[in-house]
Amino acid sequence: MPLGPVRPSPLVEQAAERLRAQITAGHWPVGAKLPGETTLAKELGVGRSTVREALRALAGAGLVRPRQGAGVFVIATEAVAGWPTRLRRAAVTDVYEVRQAVEIHAARLAARRRTPEDVAVMERALEGRRAASASCDADFVDADITFHAAVVAAAHNPVLADLFGEFTPVLREGLVELLALTGLRDDDPNTADEAHAALVRAVADGDAERAAEILRAELEDPFAG
Repeated sequence: MPLGPVRPSPLVEQAAERLRAQITAGHWPVGAKLPGETTLAKELGVGRSTVREALRALAGAGLVRPRQGAGVFVIATEAVAGWPTRLRRAAVTDVYEVRQAVEIHAARLAARRRTPEDVAVMERALEGRRAASASCDADFVDADITFHAAVVAAAHNPVLADLFGEFTPVLREGLVELLALTGLRDDDPNTADEAHAALVRAVADGDAERAAEILRAELEDPFAG
């Protein structure tokens, strides 16, 4: 099956997609060596630099692997799902368990590393959560996540912050659905306010174990926000 030339733009994306299609269709099975850059460039109607970037994209997707002095070989016919993709496909219960691990540790670190500015941000986020209690579930969940993000940020660990940010969209969707199904806020629109206020105090006081315990108790309840 001929590859056929690609349209002018975006060349790298088009070239990578054309090569990916050939691999997933079995034209080049696992273990096969891809044609050289010059050959691929001629068939695709692009420059060698475009082919090189397309192959890098395929390598990043886990489809091919270059071997020094030997060429580029197919190592899989299906791309490895990236972290964001895997999170989008994950069950919210699985994400919630990861949330517990990340946030409980972050709360402990926040109590040890917080600055006055961090505490001020947490206090503002707590007030924002209280204000959102008069609004819809989606607004309340957004305010709740903003509060928890402030706690994670106070840990001053960029990896923890990035990880929290990655699973936030899945977490948000799950929490909004949960509130809609359970009606948890019907009797208490500002549910778990005392626990959140106590967490701010524990972090501000530098009580790491207390902060971790408060958050653990809150997150062990799947209906907590």
